Amino acid sequence: MGLLVRYVLFAIVSTIVNLVTQEFVFRLSPIRPLAVSILAGTATGFIVKYILDKNWIFYDRYTSHHHELRKVALYGLFSVMTTLIFWGFEVAFWSAWQTTAAKYTGAVLGLSVGYAAKYMLDRKFVFRERGA
Repeated sequence: MGLLVRYVLFAIVSTIVNLVTQEFVFRLSPIRPLAVSILAGTATGFIVKYILDKNWIFYDRYTSHHHELRKVALYGLFSVMTTLIFWGFEVAFWSAWQTTAAKYTGAVLGLSVGYAAKYMLDRKFVFRERGA
């Protein structure tokens, strides 16, 4: 399976994890369900995406505690930056139409744009020693 296919597949998997988590939390949260669901979905999506990217996109192996900490910090920083893109799309679509379909359409578009930017940043700065 080629790199692009794996990356797209892993983005889809982590997006599904994100959105399923959001839906679950949105239905159960007694207060501010939109904000809580976005945060919970983002956290679960991050964990899944990091594990998949590290092991099967960039084939990154542990070299030292120092290097691993640097990678996690940069990966996290770039995740925050690209998550702002995702949140911006999701909140904008929700604000414009205030429907569940609009919210998730914005989420999927935002995640797609964010993942494309994230791959480029990760390849150049995070996993550069063994980058794909």
